[in-house]
Amino acid sequence: MPMPPLPVEEPQALLQRLARDAYKRGSFTLASGRTSEHYVNCKPVSLSGHGLALLSAAMLSHVEPDAVAVAGLTLGADPLVSGVAMAAALAGRSLDALIVRKEAKGHGTGAWLEGPLPAPGALVTVLEDVVTTGGSSLKAVHQLQNAGYVVRRVVTIVDRDEGGASAMQNAGLELVSLFQLSQVAACSEEIAA
Repeated sequence: MPMPPLPVEEPQALLQRLARDAYKRGSFTLASGRTSEHYVNCKPVSLSGHGLALLSAAMLSHVEPDAVAVAGLTLGADPLVSGVAMAAALAGRSLDALIVRKEAKGHGTGAWLEGPLPAPGALVTVLEDVVTTGGSSLKAVHQLQNAGYVVRRVVTIVDRDEGGASAMQNAGLELVSLFQLSQVAACSEEIAA
């Protein structure tokens, strides 16, 4: 018998956690090479027990009902795919987790994907911590598609509103964001005030 699902707390509780523990203001160089006064590192939230429980329940609610797995590019998505798969299991839903490597494994099978691989043609939802230009998400999507899987949706914790949504749309993908950067920044200012 499945356990009861994890509680989906108010989105405001998750937003406050992200604003307090994941957001910084200053001068930063992003993975895309761009500089920004806003920095979001979701790992202090996604690698904490309570934070991962909040994120997993929120992200699971946006995973397509017919998806058989969630996947994401290592390292940011590692806790997310594991947490969402666990939240699904607790809710009685079968959903596996896949980790997409940044480069093929240099030994053994040379695999790009880790985890219980679904049958070719299966639907997989991609999870991401932060989307800026969409490059990391698209890398994961392309590896999954090259392996024979169908990807239609990317679910991210924070969209920085710097072209990622357009890049997804141009690739025929839907981007679902739990929060926009402007929401996280505004909440951080409220907390500081």
